[in-house]
Amino acid sequence: MSVQDSPPSGRLAALKQVWQAVPRAALGNLVAKLLIVSLGLAITVLVARQGPRVQGAFALFVAVESALLTLFSGLGLWLARQMSRQAGALEGARQGAPARALPMLRGVLRAAVGLGALASLVLVAVSWWATTSPYSQLWLLALAAPFLLLVPTATGLWLGEGRMWPINVAQVAAPATVLIGLAGAWWIQGDSQRSAPMVVLVLTAWVTGKSLVAVVTAFRALRDADRRDARVADELSASRLTDYWRPQPRWWHDAGFVATIGVTNVISLLNYRASLFLVERFHGLASAGTYSVAVTVAELLWLLSSSVTVSAYARIGHPEVRVAAAMTVQAVRINVLATVLAAPVLLAGAWWALPAVMGEAYGASLLPLAALLPGVAAYAAASSLSAFYTNHLGRPQLSGGIAGLSLAVSFGLGLLLVPRWGALGAGVSSTVGYLLAITVAYGVFLRHAGLPVRALWTPSLTRVPASGHAA
Repeated sequence: MSVQDSPPSGRLAALKQVWQAVPRAALGNLVAKLLIVSLGLAITVLVARQGPRVQGAFALFVAVESALLTLFSGLGLWLARQMSRQAGALEGARQGAPARALPMLRGVLRAAVGLGALASLVLVAVSWWATTSPYSQLWLLALAAPFLLLVPTATGLWLGEGRMWPINVAQVAAPATVLIGLAGAWWIQGDSQRSAPMVVLVLTAWVTGKSLVAVVTAFRALRDADRRDARVADELSASRLTDYWRPQPRWWHDAGFVATIGVTNVISLLNYRASLFLVERFHGLASAGTYSVAVTVAELLWLLSSSVTVSAYARIGHPEVRVAAAMTVQAVRINVLATVLAAPVLLAGAWWALPAVMGEAYGASLLPLAALLPGVAAYAAASSLSAFYTNHLGRPQLSGGIAGLSLAVSFGLGLLLVPRWGALGAGVSSTVGYLLAITVAYGVFLRHAGLPVRALWTPSLTRVPASGHAA
């Protein structure tokens, strides 16, 4: 019986079924995300209380760092896709001989360090040329660039295996180390007058802490890859697959796939952050600071959606379209339901908390936040749909096209509204772009999955086959 035909008690049962469909690993990842957000908000509050201009400079610096990480994120997602395929082979699909993880991981880590070194040269040049904050401080990011790429690359190993614990540790450790470094800098200076601006202290602690965590994460991944290869060798040594380590995938054989993911993710990042640069361009750093707080709070809605997608990523990449599509719809259903229910609660809490905690100046964040929330809630489905395009279909350009559509709409509309309405215009523009893009994204997914539109609210159409249940 479908949800449409169910009596009220049946609707409650359907909601219970949706909740039970949440992967257990997603709950652990959600706890980790809550810790990350708590630490990130602590940093944001410390910076924001120094004034909207300092907050604006910090937000723009972090946006540049995010662009660097996403540009080369294809290495980690390529590794995750390879590991998903290996898991399918070991389950019995036997679509190809399993390959060793350690050589693949070493290859992408070397590439990450090399690309990071090249990026650091560009950042140094920009920092030398720039005269305004935060662009004049990009030399700090240049020093850390070769290391920062290690985390999104190394965690591809665990993402493809569906192992959330080491990913959670790496994600929590970064902001925790930043806070420790920031506290250490203040302790060393004591009660003396700070010789460096507050934003420089924060940025130094930010890049130092994340670099340390990146190096530790890379070594941990190398150890796990070695152990995985030894375990697989023991399991297959008695079989007839004497050449089971052939062929060995190399990332440069799929350079187009890796580059497409990088470009796609940069487009996605611009989709989330272009409005911030528009506000800074037309209304200054202080307005960008208050708007960045609205964006940060609105994107808290994506906590659960990102946790569900990460935990289900390996199963969404399953070679069988029926399994992959079913897991994707389950994730979309959970994500949209959770964010729609949470949005009014988040707005009510922010209406009181932002001026009280960060200062009266951040009351200007509230209307842009209200404008952002409908689009952000709807766009919670994007992460799961993107995982289907990339990990199952191997076509990240579809994600890029969807994000590009959203960016074109929000940026184009923002050019008209931001000069007139400021941050509120940026929020309205972003929401319109998100709503239009997610509608198109769901339609593209349905076409490739061979499902009807009603699959989103009819669980009987997307039950995962018994052999495809996630652990």
